[in-house]
Amino acid sequence: VIGRKAWLFSDTVAGANSSAIIYSLVETAKANGLEPYLWLRRVLRELPAAKTVEDVEALLPWNCRSQQLMEN
Repeated sequence: VIGRKAWLFSDTVAGANSSAIIYSLVETAKANGLEPYLWLRRVLRELPAAKTVEDVEALLPWNCRSQQLMEN
């Protein structure tokens, strides 16, 4: 419901879907006590180097701490 007005003027279904995904990522970071920008910056920087499932799982918001985000 919150995003309904934001997605009202999406040009395509794919654009609305992408907006919903980003919104979900931001809200999940907030729900886990993280600053969304710092968390997304870390994930986007470290994800290409992830080689194992454990590497990817370490980047999930519930596996990160605010202090870790400030270090990078």
